[in-house]
Amino acid sequence: MGLNDNRQSSERRMNMGLPVYRITISSNEYQQLTSNIWSEQFVKGSMQMDGKQIPIRIRYRGGHTRGYAKKSFEIRTASRTYHFNAEYDDPSLIRNALSFRFFESIRVPAPSTKHCVLYLNGQLLGVYLRIEGVKSFFFRQRKIPVRSIFYAINDHAGFAIHSDSSSTDTRTNLLSGYSLIRGKEVDKARLRMFIQQLNAKSRLDLFRFLQTRMDTDNYLRWLCGAVFTGNYDGFDQNYTWYEKTKTRKYGILPWDYEGTWGRNCYGVQVDASLVRIQGYNKLTGKMLAFRRFREQYKKLMRHHLKTAFTEQKIMPIVNRLHHEISEAVEQDPYMKWPMDVFAGEPERIRTYVAERREYLHEKLHQL
Repeated sequence: MGLNDNRQSSERRMNMGLPVYRITISSNEYQQLTSNIWSEQFVKGSMQMDGKQIPIRIRYRGGHTRGYAKKSFEIRTASRTYHFNAEYDDPSLIRNALSFRFFESIRVPAPSTKHCVLYLNGQLLGVYLRIEGVKSFFFRQRKIPVRSIFYAINDHAGFAIHSDSSSTDTRTNLLSGYSLIRGKEVDKARLRMFIQQLNAKSRLDLFRFLQTRMDTDNYLRWLCGAVFTGNYDGFDQNYTWYEKTKTRKYGILPWDYEGTWGRNCYGVQVDASLVRIQGYNKLTGKMLAFRRFREQYKKLMRHHLKTAFTEQKIMPIVNRLHHEISEAVEQDPYMKWPMDVFAGEPERIRTYVAERREYLHEKLHQL
């Protein structure tokens, strides 16, 4: 058997049914990419995808995770945006994928995902999660016309009015937690006004305002998803906020759900009661202050506790996702966690679901 045969045999063992993506970047572009891991600039390259070699632009993505040996990437083709997440802190490598599938099951739009094997300039990087970018194509594909899209990029996206002594520009402060992905300056002004009015209005005026400016059913379903999965960081950041073209109402969907299902964003085990049933952020508090929204939320929670958030529904998905990547994970050169920890993650998630269900059943009466 020759060297090429050995390499192909090794790659077949690594692949084990997962799609393989091969990224090629010239030495100059690679130097530009790696010289500053915090840069937001894209470099040019190509990627073998679906049997074709296509031109791409690529950059690192993430916050503290950029400092890890196994980094995540944002990759743009001529028509699509993908995030290739290293899932480095998640010992299961499936929490994002599981969370987005759960959101879809409770009728909240969420990015599609697929585990894959990634190579860069011939070097094996390991198992990654390819995540659909939440941009214009995402909404067109789901027949949701939108006029603006915002990413909640830090913990100043909790809809509260923050006082910042270092700046006198209140207009800037209100949007310091958001990045405009699609839209114009007028859309920033509209979101700024929404936050101002949310904080200024009360009682009947506030109730009418919420009904007029928000898809309240969507928000309460999203709240269910964030509470069920236990994403402590998902209320003040890590979501996509969009305005529908026809109704002029705001909607929300999840983003970055690695720190869920019994572990935080660093992979540390957390108690199933960490995230309270009421959730967090200013908008959530304002909504749940009204009995009608509170009762609607309770009804949704009870329904999902009977249907979607059960071991019978969730564990087949967990076991399938885990099984699909198991052999490839063994060959991942940057796997952070021991294989016995990885092997025990389905049981860890099952335990979380059981304990979380018990906690939420106990707390429903507090709403």
